[in-house]
Amino acid sequence: MSALAVFIIFFLCLVIAIPISIGLGIVSVLPGAFDPSFTASGTFVIRSMLGGIDSFPLLAVPMFVLSGMIMAKGGISKKIFDVFVFFIGKFTAGMPCAVIVTCLFYGAISGSGPATVAAVGSMTIPILIKLGYDKVFATSIVAVAGGLGVIIPPSIPFIMFGMASGESVSNLFIAGIVPGILIGLLLMAYAVFYCRTHGEDKEKIRKEVDELHEKGFFGVFKDSFFAILSPVIILGCIYAGIASPTEAAVISVFYSIIVSMFVYRSMKVKDLWPMLVEGVKTYAPILFILAASTAFSRVLTLMQVPQTISEWILGNFHNGIVILIVINIFLLFVGMVMDTTPAILILTPILLPIATAIGMNPIHFGVMMVVNLAIGFVTPPIGVNLFVASSLTDIPIMQIARKAMPLILCFLVALVLITFIPQISLILLGGA
Repeated sequence: MSALAVFIIFFLCLVIAIPISIGLGIVSVLPGAFDPSFTASGTFVIRSMLGGIDSFPLLAVPMFVLSGMIMAKGGISKKIFDVFVFFIGKFTAGMPCAVIVTCLFYGAISGSGPATVAAVGSMTIPILIKLGYDKVFATSIVAVAGGLGVIIPPSIPFIMFGMASGESVSNLFIAGIVPGILIGLLLMAYAVFYCRTHGEDKEKIRKEVDELHEKGFFGVFKDSFFAILSPVIILGCIYAGIASPTEAAVISVFYSIIVSMFVYRSMKVKDLWPMLVEGVKTYAPILFILAASTAFSRVLTLMQVPQTISEWILGNFHNGIVILIVINIFLLFVGMVMDTTPAILILTPILLPIATAIGMNPIHFGVMMVVNLAIGFVTPPIGVNLFVASSLTDIPIMQIARKAMPLILCFLVALVLITFIPQISLILLGGA
């Protein structure tokens, strides 16, 4: 069976509304079913699915999802959000911008896009809806801004790229700071445009912000101190070499429980079990998609699809700018049908030599690749952020995706700038 036939069948599965994970499973076993000599038998696919989710770094995602839920229930996420609302809440689009900054800030805790969406979205989406913002707009803002979680350090995809390329993970972390801030600023610019076009309920917003201003800055800071301290502790553990991102995720769960139960006293022991159940409900469907996409990516590798594409690129394009455009288009497509971790592990050894052959810095390429695949978090059919956001609000993922298109365009603008202006990624490392 040809690769083209596999993708056509997968597309047909989507058209007739077969769940994504099941569709991926079907197209993963079909090549082996039609060709008994093909390596990827049904047993191989199952082993690949189990092996794909048997990942220590991947364990950070459910831990941060749970941590985010505890933070939301215990009021920790809200207190972090309040600090940003205190300063920018009264400006045009101040509340949506505060959500984006909170995602940027939380990205420095989680290193995960879906975890950022779960943690920030579960707390901020109800607030935005209460203040009169469109429910789909509020959901799409969080879904797209959650992608900052894999760009702002610590970032699990940067760790994966470092493993695959041999580059310094700490350098990749540093290189992701300016691109993450750039994307955040572009998303905020669109939020301002949207709110000026569609209007805001200034009275409700002013009332919300005035309640914070009545406390004064020191009052808000005092109330938010232990909440703000959480990312300091988590990042401190990572950068000091005390804990890996996954271990830091577990630390964040225990820290959230301790602060919520004994400092803010906003949670009780009986509240833990419902959150554990909700965490499983949120993460289980995502885990199935990750498992199936891992198996699918391995089947594609056995069919030599990535190698064929690499040979085609080098054989048909010789201009560096054109090659970068082709690589970006290819990665955008890959991000739509493959999870970030297997995509990085499979494609880095194939695409990195092409990039270095045209004089591209490997660290710069790593940032470009992660930003590119981060867009896949909010593009169907495997937009994991869309699934998480949909689970929070019960809005269909395609409805969220349509509303998110202008925000995705902002991400694409940032991608173009990051691709062709190396200094954006390398300035903190001393330039190109």
